[in-house]
Amino acid sequence: MANQETQVRFDFMRIRLGALVVSLIALLTSVTMLGFSGLNLGLDFTGGTLVEIGYEQSVDPDEVRKILEGGDFQDPLVQHCGAPTDILGRWPVSTGSDAATTGDRVLARLAEQGQPVMLRRAEFVGAVVGEELREQGGIALISALGLVMIYIVFRFLFKFAVGAVVALAHDITLVLGAFSIFRWEFDLSVLAALLAVIGYSLNDTIVISDRIRENFRLLRTGEPEYVINLSLNQTLGRTLVTSGTTLLVLFSLLIFGGELIQGFSIALIIGVLVGTYSSIYVATNVLLAMKIQRQDLLLPEKEGSRQESLLP
Repeated sequence: MANQETQVRFDFMRIRLGALVVSLIALLTSVTMLGFSGLNLGLDFTGGTLVEIGYEQSVDPDEVRKILEGGDFQDPLVQHCGAPTDILGRWPVSTGSDAATTGDRVLARLAEQGQPVMLRRAEFVGAVVGEELREQGGIALISALGLVMIYIVFRFLFKFAVGAVVALAHDITLVLGAFSIFRWEFDLSVLAALLAVIGYSLNDTIVISDRIRENFRLLRTGEPEYVINLSLNQTLGRTLVTSGTTLLVLFSLLIFGGELIQGFSIALIIGVLVGTYSSIYVATNVLLAMKIQRQDLLLPEKEGSRQESLLP
């Protein structure tokens, strides 16, 4: 037993109640912001027009915005797109009969200033399509959580399934809350990042859960808190390496990937950080709250092996 105790270098469970309070405050803040402010939905969900313009020299988006506002384009969202010479303009509603017409009008308006410009693309998303995407996105998230719970029930135990789903719901809520608080645009790429967060966080939770189950079966003595602490310490190296290498890639995407995948990168960075935290504290807190015991995880004893053990 002494050798096992030396493996518990970090007492994660000692601050589990404090972590629970932090999670509850973060969840309450996120839900409140989502209820009052909602999400800053992109054109993928609201419908509207997107036009990309290329200049020969670098240009200030604020100047382009003022030029467009001087025409028939109301409330344009103008920003750089990958390079200082590329401009991306968005409108919440269509400003023309179709995307091609709108693109030609934008090109003509900007060409009046005397600088050579080129229309790279013009797209339009209808409001009906945006509403369907919003509904399908919500269904995809709920379906993913449901399938995860069914899988873990068969793979482990119902208590593990509850812990995993609560941790995943915690992660998704905090990511959505961050996008609501900072008014970052929520589009299809961010929705894809949320689904990726579910997969990442689930993988981490399953690894820890598998070690917890194994230690409960191996150790004949020891409180549940000690067994969970031991399991977390044994998987800590793997968790840190996985999270660290993933974050390196995501920060590279955020810095060098351009503005088009900025929301995707931010959502995944937050998701990886929160997912690592929830695998350690949220899922395990649920297990302790549901009174996980060694008897819950013992394999059913075979009748033949029982008879053999009774032989002298």
